[in-house]
Amino acid sequence: MSPTPALQLGAHIVTPRAVYAHHGIYVGNGRVVHYGGLACALRAGPIEIVSIGEFTQGRPLKVLVESPRFSSAEIVQRALSRVGEDRYHVLTNNCEHFCQWCVRGEHRSYQVDRWLSLPLRAMGGAVAVAVSLWRHGTGSLAGKVC
Repeated sequence: MSPTPALQLGAHIVTPRAVYAHHGIYVGNGRVVHYGGLACALRAGPIEIVSIGEFTQGRPLKVLVESPRFSSAEIVQRALSRVGEDRYHVLTNNCEHFCQWCVRGEHRSYQVDRWLSLPLRAMGGAVAVAVSLWRHGTGSLAGKVC
C-alpha cells in the first residue's frame, strides 16, 4: 500500500540513506521535490520532481513534524519554484537546506551542524578527560608550588 494518502501537501519528508537522511517536499499526486545531489551514488544532481518510490528507494518514509512558516500551498510553490536548480553542495546547499528553506524560510541543515560539531565535541571530551586526569591523577600538580 502506498503512503501517499497519509501525506499532506507541503510535508517535509525524510528517508534514511547509509550515512545520512535524505529530505524532500511532498507536492501531491505521489510526487516529491528534492535535491538530487548524492541521491544516486556520488553524482550531484539538480532539484527535481520524482515519485515517492524514486525518493525512498524502498526505504522507510518519515514525515517531520515542525512549525512551518508558510502554508502548505506556499511550501509546495516554494519547492516547485526551485526545480532545475543545480547548485548542490553537501555542506552548504543540500537537500535539507532546500527543505528548511521551503518550510521555514531558513537555509539550514541540522545534519551538517551535527557533522561539523563532531570534531569539536570529540576534542572537548578529550580535553575534559585530560584535565580530569591532571587534577585527579597521581601526578597532579594541584596545590603544589614548583
